[in-house]
Amino acid sequence: MPPITLAFVSDGLAGNLNLDEVQNFISENIGNGYILDGMQRLNTLHDASEDKEFNGLLPLYINVIIAERYDLLLYRMITLNNGQKPMTARHQIEMLTKGMLDTEGLSITVVSEKETESAKPQGAFKRSDIAAAYTAFLTNSVNNENSRIIESKLDEILVGKVMDSDLTESRITFQNILGLVEKFASENDPRDWLRLGNNLIGFSVGAKSSFDQLNALTTEQFSEAIVIFEQAFSALNVSKINVGRFRRELSKSFIDKIEEYRNSDVETVTQVFFDATLVE
Repeated sequence: MPPITLAFVSDGLAGNLNLDEVQNFISENIGNGYILDGMQRLNTLHDASEDKEFNGLLPLYINVIIAERYDLLLYRMITLNNGQKPMTARHQIEMLTKGMLDTEGLSITVVSEKETESAKPQGAFKRSDIAAAYTAFLTNSVNNENSRIIESKLDEILVGKVMDSDLTESRITFQNILGLVEKFASENDPRDWLRLGNNLIGFSVGAKSSFDQLNALTTEQFSEAIVIFEQAFSALNVSKINVGRFRRELSKSFIDKIEEYRNSDVETVTQVFFDATLVE
């Protein structure tokens, strides 16, 4: 059987070729690894192990990849599994997002759709929105959904966007973006703005370019900035535009140039938004 590829995330060991340290790390963290390539082989092996004549003493060879951050691990996962079923790129992103949130201990409340069936925690972020924001971050695009394109083709487009993005060169990680979300979500108004899925998607892409400027803002300053955004956006004729699409695109543009727009008057930003709706 070809080797199964097992992957881990460790900033300290990603570039370390010390065999003993790597072996100890794998042994201690085996439960936190990801099957990067070979999930079907692993399932087949599990089924075979239930046969009474199965020989469990034979060696099982694996390849190990240790990435310095989740974003690069996902990049490798997508390039290795491109076109394979049932592990689609979208499924891989959702899985990595869940792993990231479970291990990093963010102070914001993140809930799954199932967890909101019986109760809706006040101020909570939806895991599906975080996953969509992660997809936007990885593809450097706010438009990754299209009901007019079949799922398999949409997944191919998604993989292409990831591979064409600046992911491997960028110094900003999605965890950095979530850190900003956590910071601004300490106050109700900016938290509620970021909890809106389309805003979060735009924020996650725009913040890649303006991370330092956003990081320097206080929560109050960010809150004042999104008041300008909402006043400008509310001036648009919603019956003439795709509201979701333009909220994603305009929030991305607004966050991308946050330092410029937060110091502008509402009329100026409104004109910029209006001009953007004319470009189809």
